[in-house]
This record gives sequence, structure tokens and C-alpha cells, in this order.
Amino acid sequence: MVLMGWSHRGLAAGPDATAAAPGSTASTAAEGPQIRFDSVTYEFGRVLVGEVVHHDFFFTNTGDAVLEISGVYPKCGCTIAGAWSRQVEPGQVGTIPLQFNTAHFGGMTVTKEAVVMCTDKHEPTVTLQLKGTIWKPIEVNPQMAFLNLVADAPTNAPTTLHIVSSLDEPLTLSAPVSSNPSFTAELKTLKPGKEFELVVQALPPLHQGSVQGTITLKTSSTNAPTIEVNALAVVQPEVMVAPPQISLPPGPLTAPFPCSISIRSLAAAPLMISDPSLNLTNVTVQVRPVQEGKYYVVMMTFPAGFQLVQTSQVELTLKTSNPRFAVIRVPIRQVTRPPVNLTKGPNRGPSTPGATAGATLPK
Repeated sequence: MVLMGWSHRGLAAGPDATAAAPGSTASTAAEGPQIRFDSVTYEFGRVLVGEVVHHDFFFTNTGDAVLEISGVYPKCGCTIAGAWSRQVEPGQVGTIPLQFNTAHFGGMTVTKEAVVMCTDKHEPTVTLQLKGTIWKPIEVNPQMAFLNLVADAPTNAPTTLHIVSSLDEPLTLSAPVSSNPSFTAELKTLKPGKEFELVVQALPPLHQGSVQGTITLKTSSTNAPTIEVNALAVVQPEVMVAPPQISLPPGPLTAPFPCSISIRSLAAAPLMISDPSLNLTNVTVQVRPVQEGKYYVVMMTFPAGFQLVQTSQVELTLKTSNPRFAVIRVPIRQVTRPPVNLTKGPNRGPSTPGATAGATLPK
């Protein structure tokens, strides 16, 4: 009797075996193609972040017909399959190469899987696994310096990132350098050679929009000679109105039409809203505080039959306690119906080349 080797199904036996191995789902008699892997799991141990893990999974067709591998499907974009054996004759060996890119991982144990689909009727799918630990000599948490700021504010809060070394030797860091003068960064030592803080702040004045930059530090480590931290500041207005314009469906309205806007304040002082006004009749307006001094919803209901005169300027106005936004104005527009083309009808010929005679107008 010849042993074929250990597999995910148990120990595969030769043709003289009279019983299936414990846990086996396949028949002992070879009925069609059958797949047996040497191992369905590869433990790659500990690798440095950025390395690419390669491994070939070997399998044997222990059946009596040609085995076909119809597909190999990794469950993550960081894992890809190479050129695998598509058809394997009975008794022959095939391979399925997998490759795992560790660039976006670090300081963690990972398991990456790929599903193999084949013509083995007893086990048409097999899951292969790559397991191991991704080692990052220097951890930065969070990986990005993100700041959510208020436009034209005299000061703003910084954000703090933690830098931790897992190296055996003490780590030294240089003073941080910013690629954008809108950011400043300060390095603080928590545990000499091991733990640090990087404090990133955006410098005023900052205007509405976004600001990006990169903070760079040089290190004493040959494994990670530099640390680069992306900085992003999202600068929002002190008072935000959404949506900035109210759009109504084409008139006249067939039913009452409710709509609303939200008003949020990022200012330190509470925002008070008063005197909602709409230069229209028969339209109700109501201000509801969601979070007093910070967040409001303005509700409006336009009656059935309502239709704007397109030449008129209609807007909702509200007064606020913020001197920079003393009056909020929200324009109101109504979508117009497209004009009906009366050049075509049941008794008219085509108005343009290629038009179908006898076309009817839309109802």
C-alpha cells in the first residue's frame, strides 16, 4: 500500500484500502476526479511589512478521471493567484500559486483565503489559507493626521499621532518637516527610544475647502529610514445650510409638497434662529431645534396647485444670532416642464429624418 500524503481530508490511502480515513467525505473507490492537497494552510511566520508572500499549494488527482480546476478566487484584493494547473491527469500533481502583498498591513496576525473550484464531485470547492504576522518596526497610529476645522477661526485644535517602535535598539527621530506651510508639527518623547507623540496643527487663516500636506521624520532604523504622515485639513464654514437651494417639482403641484433644510453651527457660541420669512402666501414654515444652539431643521409645506411665476424671485430668509451670518437666504426654484413638440401628431408626417410617421404625443 502506498501512502499519498496528508491532506485536508485526512490520510489518503491506496487502492487496497477498505475504509475511508476519519473525517473523509469521499468514497474510497476512485469515482471520477478527486483532489487531495498536501496542505490547505501555509503559515509564513513573521514578515516585514511591504514584503510579498509567495507559496505554491500542491495537490494530487487521486481519482480515475481528469481533474479540472475551473477557478481560483482570492477573497481580498491584496491576494492574487498565479497560473495554476488547469487539468491534471489521474495520479498526477498540480500546483496553485498564491501571492499576498503585505504593504497595507502591519503589527497584526492575518489570514488570507482563496477558494478553489474544481470538478471533484465530492468536494467541488476547497479553501486555501495564508496565515502569519505582519511586522512593522515602527507603528504610527492613526496613520493620517486629519483635522476638521472651521473657516477663518482664530485658533483650532491639533491632532495627535502616536509613534511606537518595536525595534530591539533605541529609536531616534529627527524634527518633523512639513511639505505645506499651512501645517506645523511637534515631536514629543513619551518613552525614550520607544514611544513618541506627533502633534499636528493647521495654521490660520484657513478658508473653506481642504488643505493637504506631508509630515516627514527621519529615523535611525535601516528597516524604516523615514516616516511619512499625510495631513488633511477639511475646512468647513461656521454655519452650514443644506441644501443651499430648494427645488420644487414642476407645477402646478398635484398634492401638498413637504420639504426641509438643515442648519448646523460649528461656532463655539450657541446659534439662535428667528423670524423665518417666505415671500409667498399659503406656505407654512416651521423651525425645529434638533440640538438647541447647534442644529436646526426648517420645515416647509407647499400646497396643492402651487406654481411659481418664473419671473419672480422667491427665497426663504432667517435671522441668526451669529454676526457673520446675520441673515440666511435660501433661494426657491421650481422645475419647468419641457415644452411639448406639436409638430408631430397622428396625422402628420415625420418632422425630422428618421422619425416614425404617426407617432403620438406623450400623455
